[in-house]
Amino acid sequence: MELDSTVIYRHFNAPSRAFSQFSHEIIRHPRLTSDAVRLLTWQLSLPTHARESFSMTAQRARIGGCAFTRAKRQLIDEGFVHERRVQGPGGRWVTQQLVSSTPLTSDEAAALLARSPLPTCTNRVSPQVVPSPRKPAVGQPTTPVTDGYPDEYLGEDTSNLPAEALDEPSPAPVPAPAPAPAPADGPPASPHVDDARALVGALPLLSPALRHIPPGMRDELARLAARWLDAGHSSADIHEHVLRGLPGAGTPVHRPGGLVRYLLRDVPPRTLPTPPAPTPARIRLSVRLEGARECSGPHTQPMLFRPLADETLCAGCVAAPPTPGDPTSLPDTDGVRTPS
Repeated sequence: MELDSTVIYRHFNAPSRAFSQFSHEIIRHPRLTSDAVRLLTWQLSLPTHARESFSMTAQRARIGGCAFTRAKRQLIDEGFVHERRVQGPGGRWVTQQLVSSTPLTSDEAAALLARSPLPTCTNRVSPQVVPSPRKPAVGQPTTPVTDGYPDEYLGEDTSNLPAEALDEPSPAPVPAPAPAPAPADGPPASPHVDDARALVGALPLLSPALRHIPPGMRDELARLAARWLDAGHSSADIHEHVLRGLPGAGTPVHRPGGLVRYLLRDVPPRTLPTPPAPTPARIRLSVRLEGARECSGPHTQPMLFRPLADETLCAGCVAAPPTPGDPTSLPDTDGVRTPS
């Protein structure tokens, strides 16, 4: 079976007029799209004195906006197009664009642009920057009168006034009112202004709901936070109060600045924690007096004894109640008597 094959025959006639010479590297460039090649070859085919902009070329070549932006970016990246903005005579800013048939570096393009004269007000410019014609006002332009006297005496136009009114001297100018005295100094600024601003600046870090506080409200929120600091509250107390006032998870906050302003509007008094009641100190007895009890009998000095049960009298008082003042009723040297 015989396979079909395609053979291409090329016929080229050299033009006698209106032609341009391009390198094959432009047409066969691997990184330039067809729109970029068409934009570049179109610009290179224009006369030397032509000042047609890239946007006008894209409009004439039927290249859309996105395709034009992408094609121009490719030409700039490959070094075929260079542009810069410079200030010309009279303070007018001009955008210079350089189109080259070969890639140029930035230094080479700057050297070529430096030799190009800047356009003046008398030069012809592209139709894109020519102002649209304006409709003139009614009448011919005239120069406004800045001094001198009118041609006619003004008294002729005010004949309805009495004659004496025309002869009276002009009234003395009324003196300008004295400026109002500056208001007395207001209340002194809070000493915690800087701390309050830092506190408000840290609010977006507390919760995602507070990330979009308007910058114009930060001074107002800082003044409200300064009142809390002046009342003795700490930064942690204010942050905790704001977090308690946020809605639950999943509820969006459309105006975080207004919510924080509402939460900081009223300053509650600071309540100090009540210290715990002091625990009475426990009297520790010596090992020899552990379990001893004072006898309730009539003793000259306190008599301690170790009870066997719930008795309140020592063994001596139980056997024979001692008589007060009797030397035999005096306790031992250690003040403890154990029952026999």
